[in-house]
Amino acid sequence: MIKSAPLEQPAAPRQYSHAERLRVVHGVLLCILLAAIDQTVVLPAIPQMAHSLHGSAHLSWVVSAYLLSSTAATPILGKLSDQFGRREVLLPCLLAFILASAGCALAPSVPLLLLGRAAQGLGGGALLAVSQSAVADVVPPRERGRYQAWFASMWAFASGAGPVIGGYIAQHLSWRFIFWINLPLGALAIFLCLRGLGNLPVAGNRGRLDITGALLLMGSATLLLAAMSLGGVDLPWLSWQEALLVVAALAGFAVLHVQQRLVPTPLLPGGLLGRLRGVVVLAWLNTGAIFASIFLFPLLFQQFFHEPPARAGISLVPFLLSGAAGAYTAGQTTRRTGLIRPILIAGLCCSTLGFACMAVSPLMAPVAFSALLGFGMGMLNPLLLISAQSLARPEEVGIATGMLLLLRAMGGAFGATLAGAALDGSGHAALFGYRFGFGFCLALTLTGLLILSRLPEIKPRGG
Repeated sequence: MIKSAPLEQPAAPRQYSHAERLRVVHGVLLCILLAAIDQTVVLPAIPQMAHSLHGSAHLSWVVSAYLLSSTAATPILGKLSDQFGRREVLLPCLLAFILASAGCALAPSVPLLLLGRAAQGLGGGALLAVSQSAVADVVPPRERGRYQAWFASMWAFASGAGPVIGGYIAQHLSWRFIFWINLPLGALAIFLCLRGLGNLPVAGNRGRLDITGALLLMGSATLLLAAMSLGGVDLPWLSWQEALLVVAALAGFAVLHVQQRLVPTPLLPGGLLGRLRGVVVLAWLNTGAIFASIFLFPLLFQQFFHEPPARAGISLVPFLLSGAAGAYTAGQTTRRTGLIRPILIAGLCCSTLGFACMAVSPLMAPVAFSALLGFGMGMLNPLLLISAQSLARPEEVGIATGMLLLLRAMGGAFGATLAGAALDGSGHAALFGYRFGFGFCLALTLTGLLILSRLPEIKPRGG
């Protein structure tokens, strides 16, 4: 009688030391900085670009082209990194980011500059999604908050320093140096990634990529983001062109939903979106409130406290720093207790209280209230990412991270758009517009609390 061979047990996941984790974190931290700062560093230089390139038409798309391409690409690049490895995807995208930066610096016309920014955004999408996924490969979710605070601090630094650095370069050098500086930084990032990401495992199978699903997802996301970016600026909200963009985007998502059920190897693994549904909606709401706040607070400081733009930017620093402090506090608390849901509730309660005070009396103590709500919203950012990665299987971490980043970006565009619409509808000078804008943010956080009340506790794996 022939005995059957015993079934082979799956190998236990490798445990990484703190030094090995730090090598990975240091390898991707500069990638996070490059991707984040390039979203805002060009803002003060747009007038100089218009003068240098002899045209101001469509120059607002210097920012939008980067955001659209980087956001739409994140789920695809995350999925590719699941299949082929983090370093194998990140290094070509870093090289593409560097080459696109050189193309932007050499651009002789606005169309070529916009083309370079779109290509730069494709690389920037990988810097965000793949970097966060690489950290998830070596750090168990319960321990991840300890390192996510570094990324939150980097985001806060990039948000505040980007416009300052861009303004200084545009004033004293040339706007082209904003892009040239990416070359040495990108080269350093490549060196750090080669050093830090060499031994990471490949979690997924190297099967066929769902090209049709990827194109449907990228196209639908781009159309929806374009509708939110153009609405109220280049197109009236109630115009047929705006309606066409929204309908086309929704139709694309509907076709994607059907297509994912029919293909044998879908881009979005079966059941993943069902598991992530509550988490990604919370991320969408929280990021919408964050971007609306970043839009409203500087204008409030300038219009009612008569602060110049530079001083208004400084007044926003407590909001940004408290967000980093909230991320650090939430990460350390989860690491020690293993709890996520109670900390999310505490963060939402802080931000809800801050928005309620701002909606009632925007002029009473805006800097103090901005720090309070910034702390609360900052607590949610790392925990929502940890939650999404905990709910995903090891081979789904990259695509789960990309989907969360995509929904965050959509929420940010929605929040900034609605905040702008609130001020436009009140004539910009009326205090009612700010009350309505902060009231809108309050509605977002209250909706988040309602969703969280129905969400079961999420247990971070390992640690």
